[in-house]
Amino acid sequence: MPKSYLELHQKHFDLKAFVVSALNEDRGDGDHTSLATVPSNQNGKMQLLVKEAGVLAGVEAAQAIIALIDSRIKMKALLKDGSKVKPKQVAFVLEGNTQNLLLAERLVLNVMQRMSGIATKTAHMQNLCKGSKTKVIDTRKTTPGFRFFEKWAVVIGGGANHRFGLYDMILIKDNHIDFCGSIEAAIDSANHYLKSKKLKLPIEVETRNISDVKRVLKHGGVQRILLDNFTPAQTLGAVKLIHNKFETESSGGITEKNIASYAKCGVNYISVGALTHHVKSLDLSLKFSH
Repeated sequence: MPKSYLELHQKHFDLKAFVVSALNEDRGDGDHTSLATVPSNQNGKMQLLVKEAGVLAGVEAAQAIIALIDSRIKMKALLKDGSKVKPKQVAFVLEGNTQNLLLAERLVLNVMQRMSGIATKTAHMQNLCKGSKTKVIDTRKTTPGFRFFEKWAVVIGGGANHRFGLYDMILIKDNHIDFCGSIEAAIDSANHYLKSKKLKLPIEVETRNISDVKRVLKHGGVQRILLDNFTPAQTLGAVKLIHNKFETESSGGITEKNIASYAKCGVNYISVGALTHHVKSLDLSLKFSH
């Protein structure tokens, strides 16, 4: 059985620490409303209700979060991550200690609403690239402390992940090049560093114009060329010049209005920061159920 995203990427994220921190932030010295109004030994049911059309994300995350809050709470999942949903659908039903259900409510919703919003946006952007080989990918423009869930949501929406952080890929950007002195010097320094540290990481380099692309093609030493703020016409020219010798990625100023034009150029990847930094959460609610 294939491993889940959570299992595959555990090294990137400490879910237990996240839940403890989130609950401490929310609960403080006690959920006094629930403690005052609900008996400690009472059991009840709640259901996750969809209130807006989109792509559902975070069901598996919710299950893992709830298990850490109270392993005795039972979840009956009716919809899976990646499901296209519409208002009034029920994603899952929870049954267990009422106080703990109420404690978990806001954390589950905060995670799932944002994840579902990102998955919905990603699915839309990927669909605009239909008919091409291009994969839509995320960036590091994520919410501090919440990156894992946001990148997970991108995958659920049909996109793919770029690097998780500064540690799992060498991405030589314009500032690195300017500080280093040249594209060639930056590439050589990166390869020397990896060799000296006995690390095996892919190297990507940012290019700002077709002249930069030609220099990288001549010099080599990378796996991917980033075409930053190129127009579609410039991108097409660069892709033809690169001719599959390296992976290609477009980035900068790409929106739903022009993404199809970039995809048609034949780039392997299009990175879109707006997938995570400019997204509307999907409307969901967790309500009492009989």
